Amino acid sequence: MGQELKPRERGSGGGGGGGGGLPTTTTTTTTTTTTAASGGGARSRIPKGRQIQKTFNNIKITILCGFVTILVLRGTIGVGDLGGGGGDGEETKVMEDVDRILREIRSDSDPDDEEEQQRQQQQQQQEHDLAAAVGGANGTAGVGGNATYTVVKVDLNNLTFTLGPKISDWDAQRRRWLAENPGFPSEVTAGLGGARSKARILLVTGSPPNPCDNAIGDHYLLKAIKNKIDYCRLHGIEIIYNMAHLDKELAGYWAKLPLLRRLMLSHPEVEWIWWMDSDALFTDMTFEIPLHRYADRNLVIHGYPDLVFEQHSWISLNTGSFLLRNCQWSLDLLDAWAPMGPKGPVREEVGRLLTAKLKGRPAFEADDQSALIYLLLSKQEQWFPKTFIENSYYLHGYWPGLVDRYEEMMDKYHPGLGDDRWPFVTHFVGCKPCGSYGDYPVERCLKSMERAFNFADNQVLHMYGFAHRALSTPKIRRFRNETASPLEVLAQEEARQMAFLQQQQQ
Repeated sequence: MGQELKPRERGSGGGGGGGGGLPTTTTTTTTTTTTAASGGGARSRIPKGRQIQKTFNNIKITILCGFVTILVLRGTIGVGDLGGGGGDGEETKVMEDVDRILREIRSDSDPDDEEEQQRQQQQQQQEHDLAAAVGGANGTAGVGGNATYTVVKVDLNNLTFTLGPKISDWDAQRRRWLAENPGFPSEVTAGLGGARSKARILLVTGSPPNPCDNAIGDHYLLKAIKNKIDYCRLHGIEIIYNMAHLDKELAGYWAKLPLLRRLMLSHPEVEWIWWMDSDALFTDMTFEIPLHRYADRNLVIHGYPDLVFEQHSWISLNTGSFLLRNCQWSLDLLDAWAPMGPKGPVREEVGRLLTAKLKGRPAFEADDQSALIYLLLSKQEQWFPKTFIENSYYLHGYWPGLVDRYEEMMDKYHPGLGDDRWPFVTHFVGCKPCGSYGDYPVERCLKSMERAFNFADNQVLHMYGFAHRALSTPKIRRFRNETASPLEVLAQEEARQMAFLQQQQQ
């Protein structure tokens, strides 16, 4: 179990103590200074290039005023008195010039100005909401006032961010839709030969929309998605790979929440949504999640209950791989979870709260994993009864304690176990193959990811009579010769896999 206790995010520093119960409204010690100009407006930060453009527009407006002054004088004292003789045609030309200058001024305005104004308004609203949720020994300062807080209270019930319109009857809507669309059942046939039925699962993963900082990172993202496609193909699971930010306020590790909600509402035929980070690989291609264990649960996540409820550890759960049932309870959980994640003052303030209440958590902004642990602690009666904290197999397996043991596993054990003897998922927490930094050297991460991919790929290639020459190389070798009876060999392979599945379900 020791290898599970690695922080998910980069950071340093110690966390606060975790003893005692956790109320929803919690007091931490910090200092926050809020200063606003009279009238409550926030001064926008304009880039130098845009300032030059706006100055140029002001010059155009001055010229425009000059044209208008000429027109007024002409109408008052006559054209001849000005020493010109153009008549109506000249006046028309002047008006056309005025219209042209106005159009240029409009076209020169930055298209982001309106978006920037909306962003500032949203930030002011967040600050206002936060001020309503923040109290100190000297009271709460209103928007537009000046105050220095020595004691901070964050009331999560007062945070107003939402993922979308409130839905309160999703279970009834979904049942009605399934009855009206029998061609999209919530259960599918699975297994070799379609011998059994199981709940429909949608695996969801993704990566940022931009290229990786280094080209090799894109290569390993490709290997990771190939690994996931192989597993889903073998087990009748649908898969979606997302590369879009659906909500700019929930970036980074929070980006999964709006995506999960949209997929739940768009795919009522799916019973389980399974989130998996892009840096996690399936390393047991035979093992299947025992869904029969979770008949009365809606959230399945890897972790250890004693670390959650006794030690209040911030790494007692891992949100890199978890299952969420498509139901009203899950929508309510997302609605309670997401308001702690919007960028800006809310995320920073909630981060201070989480650092104070979760043992060992470094001081950084709120992350989705810590926020979920806090929800389970602060509102245990509401969320824990429908949550299954799984550790009988590796829904999340921490990679440093696994990748160097693969040869030993191949010598002593076989696929289908899913635990430390043959891990179901190997998760490269702390590695950033697509980014420019990480908690571990890039060379070590890439070497370990190569071993994990080849370890899993051998299980796919085995049915075709091939295997990698070594776990450190993509080169393969043939270990089984061609046969005149290929269907007999296939039947033997299917029988072997079916025996593993039956043994697992017992």
